[in-house]
Amino acid sequence: MSRPTALDHYRLLGRSGMRVSPLALGTMTFGADWGWGADDAQARRIFDAYVDQGGNFIDTAVNYTNGASERILGALLQGKRDRIVVSTKFTMARDPGDPNSGGNHRMNLVRSVETSLRQLGTDRIELLHLHAWDCTTRAEEVLRALDDLVRAGKVLYLGICNTPAWKVAQLQTLADLRGGSPLVALQIEYSLVERSVEHELMPMALEMGLGVMPWSPLGGGILTGKYGKEDLRQQSETQVSATRKGVIASSGHMNARSLEIADVVVDVAREIDATPSQVALAWTLRHPAVCAPVIGARTLEQAQDNLGALALQLSDEHVARLNDASTPAPIFPERFIGRPMAQQLIFGGAHVQRRA
Repeated sequence: MSRPTALDHYRLLGRSGMRVSPLALGTMTFGADWGWGADDAQARRIFDAYVDQGGNFIDTAVNYTNGASERILGALLQGKRDRIVVSTKFTMARDPGDPNSGGNHRMNLVRSVETSLRQLGTDRIELLHLHAWDCTTRAEEVLRALDDLVRAGKVLYLGICNTPAWKVAQLQTLADLRGGSPLVALQIEYSLVERSVEHELMPMALEMGLGVMPWSPLGGGILTGKYGKEDLRQQSETQVSATRKGVIASSGHMNARSLEIADVVVDVAREIDATPSQVALAWTLRHPAVCAPVIGARTLEQAQDNLGALALQLSDEHVARLNDASTPAPIFPERFIGRPMAQQLIFGGAHVQRRA
């Protein structure tokens, strides 16, 4: 996959023929209903800056900021609807008192899609993601319900988020065998402080034709360099607060190792006259499975800073430093088969070129 340099250097999304920008604009920050988002005017400035540079890939969810995200986006799409690829999601409960207002079953799926269509003021969704595996609904029910929506024209392509690799592989295999609509996108957390997905999910995406859309590519803000040891002492993972810092702390990223990785990012950024956010995003874009990281901004300045990552080229030396600081320890079976003894037994001492 070639290295993008601008929003209008489009990529194919997974095995689909749909062309999307190499950075997706995330809109979880559109709306102040959760206490820390952008108001309508600021959201418009962010949206216009993205679209005016050729951006065409915008991500939201039916429940983001209690529906305000989709409503704001729907208003912004007026007059530009046909050129924008809208990505939204279903799964999360919208009514805490109703057990069927969340989950991956057909009832919630259909109601969620109809709600998204109303909130967005549109007649179709280009990319619908299952937001998280609920561990209760059968794969066959999920696939049939999703395929019905595609056949009805309300949804054009399918994606999946926050689901184990074995379950994604099962869903994709069933879809292929039964002639159903395949998954073309995988949205997962991926950044210099969250690389455990490289064990199973990223290789699976490459093998099964899913374009990866990393969410939280800045580690929830940790990789911007704005947090330090004092923030670590003040926060507890068990105390969830409405502040952005509280959300980051509860995610587990406010820890000593993450701050050490962020220090390396800041050092590299200083050396190449870039911002830490641009360095972190540029590193994420290098992975061959990555199609479009999802950037989230509360201000126009943050959005413009993130977009600058597309023009940034990291040297091999800088990439090596970032990798050395952040590479996770291998897990089984890689931990076993990657060792010299197992490699000797597998290949008999011969040199065999691996597939890319």
